[in-house]
Amino acid sequence: MISEKSPMFLQQFINRQGETVQFSREQACRFAKEVATDFNPIHDADSKRFCVPGDLLFAHMVAQHGLAAQLECSFAGMVSADVALRSVAQDDQWLLKDNADKNYLILRQQGALFHEAAYIEALVQDYVRFSGQNFPHILQPLMQQHQVMINPQRPLVIYERMSLQFDHFGSEAPTLQLADCQLQVEGKRGLAILGFELNTAGERVGRGEKRMILSNLQPYDHQVMQQMVDFYNGRKQQFSARLRPSVKGEQLCGI
Repeated sequence: MISEKSPMFLQQFINRQGETVQFSREQACRFAKEVATDFNPIHDADSKRFCVPGDLLFAHMVAQHGLAAQLECSFAGMVSADVALRSVAQDDQWLLKDNADKNYLILRQQGALFHEAAYIEALVQDYVRFSGQNFPHILQPLMQQHQVMINPQRPLVIYERMSLQFDHFGSEAPTLQLADCQLQVEGKRGLAILGFELNTAGERVGRGEKRMILSNLQPYDHQVMQQMVDFYNGRKQQFSARLRPSVKGEQLCGI
């Protein structure tokens, strides 16, 4: 079963043309900042290294194809602006490909499927907000604990994959609560695993995790790391100060 429409909040961030979808720089930028509260410069509309947020791709695919009792989303490549993408079914998974057949994302579904639009919209928004706030709130303490840090000159954090497991679906969408987090370091490479629980009315109804690869690690420097945190938080404050109902999306993204 494929949903013909995205949840209302997603429609403003997606351009549909027949069987394909595209994401403009302005749409991706607005999603990152307004929905995910993610202020990574790589999602700025005017960034030379621009790419569409992985969480926007995930949100689109889940809205299109539904949740599953066991779901895993793996990222295979970065999507540039205005690339026409289509979903291709393959066994128990959906592939997000461009017209040259290049794959960017794999959505695996196992077990019972669930397509309730309001439930999916609420869950996706909560997950995206959680996912977008990984730095500095979660990653910085983990890096300090292991006395390593990403390279401030070229910070490289790759969103590898995320997964969800549901004990059952209900009428009310669950909220995310951070659980176990860890950073596995091997040389200049690190794997951050952020675990979380899915709760409804105080009851755990599922669990999940997000995995990110940290490359070019170097010894932890408190002063340099604080500068990175201050820069990131400064961008967030600057955006909040500019956010007015009358301001156009493309102006908001030109930070």
